[in-house]
Amino acid sequence: MSAANDNDKKARPCPICGEPMVMKYRPFCSKHCADVDLGRWLKGTYAIPAVEPPDEFEAEAALREAAQRPSGGEED
Repeated sequence: MSAANDNDKKARPCPICGEPMVMKYRPFCSKHCADVDLGRWLKGTYAIPAVEPPDEFEAEAALREAAQRPSGGEED
């Protein structure tokens, strides 16, 4: 790593409180802020949104329903 990259990392503030980062607790400034962040992850405050695929049962039901519908005709 170059010296410029090292200086850039030191200049970034703590993501929890905004104080200067301390290398020992990187990217945080203290154990307290690191623990706050860990607590947020464990409580689910931070979550990566995901679209869950349809349940296997729901997919089978949808296929059965589609097979029962008349196809190709116009509705009244």
